[in-house]
Amino acid sequence: MTPRPDAGAAQPSPEPAPAVTANVVRLAQAEQSFMGREVFYRDLLNALPAAIYTTDAEGKITFYNEAAVAFAGRRPALGEEWCVTWKLYNLDGSRLPHNQCPMAVALREGKPNRGAEAIAERPDGTRVTFSPYPTPLFDAEGQMVGAVNMLVDITERKAGEDRQRLLANEVNHRANNMLAVVQSMIRLSRAETVEDFRDTLNGRIQALARAHNLLAKSSWMGADLQHLVSEELAPFMDEGSQVWISGTILPIAPAAAQSMAMIIHELATNAAKHGALSTQDGKVLIEWRRAKGDRIAFKWTERGGPATSPPARQGVGATVIARAAAHLEAEVAAAWTAEGLVFQLDIPAQTISPSAAD
Repeated sequence: MTPRPDAGAAQPSPEPAPAVTANVVRLAQAEQSFMGREVFYRDLLNALPAAIYTTDAEGKITFYNEAAVAFAGRRPALGEEWCVTWKLYNLDGSRLPHNQCPMAVALREGKPNRGAEAIAERPDGTRVTFSPYPTPLFDAEGQMVGAVNMLVDITERKAGEDRQRLLANEVNHRANNMLAVVQSMIRLSRAETVEDFRDTLNGRIQALARAHNLLAKSSWMGADLQHLVSEELAPFMDEGSQVWISGTILPIAPAAAQSMAMIIHELATNAAKHGALSTQDGKVLIEWRRAKGDRIAFKWTERGGPATSPPARQGVGATVIARAAAHLEAEVAAAWTAEGLVFQLDIPAQTISPSAAD
């Protein structure tokens, strides 16, 4: 007879079925794999240079990468609403409440929000213009579970657009101004023959063109006076130069450059026809310096040329110089010596170049 087991003795636990054990292992592996992917994707987002953050369906921040911290200038707390930024503004400078920002709009409408631009202010007061790309996220059943947003810094692009707009306006203004100056020169120019009239007018237009070429090279920001003088007197500045130039670097504004170009051209034309540049031994010294009272002193001195005397009447060249000097708000002084003309301009620094003023 087989002995009966003792009813009071502990019974051994049944071994789990092989299928159950396999399921537990697979579940653990799946959980580990999921956690690994989550870490991988977070590391991936942190490695990206673009500012990226996510929210839940109510707009509360659930994640942001380090680029978002750098962009916002702050480390927001998880659970803050709508955006990682501190303060928001519209492009016109008006305040943009966070609950009206593009991310909030995207979550309310349940669709991506594209084409928006805004200004973010950091806690240190610096501002950055950006374009956001908020995109809602949905689960397998089509329920919105949150959203992801990327903030793209477009500060440099907007600054470039502003520069291009200002440049286009400046070019348009200068073109209209140049046409007006050319029309004025045509009315003023006088000559005994058509050929002389053509040569005189052509010389003045070329003087303007040289000034405009210098301005174009600087994107219409200004021209250096030394370059302007050198361009106008280039034919006389060979190895045996008849022209001496002495002066510090002096950037001058576009409008002032045009007036100075006309003055220098008329002085050079007169010197080539009647003054120091009409002889081989003649020389011209051109100098400028900063003077007292925030002024710029410009001086043209001819030496070794024919003796001069004050003209009996004011010619066209003198009229052009007088008008250009008036535009510069300059005081004019001229002396006719035994060696040639001495011409001086006393110009307000603010007029010839705003950056030259103290």
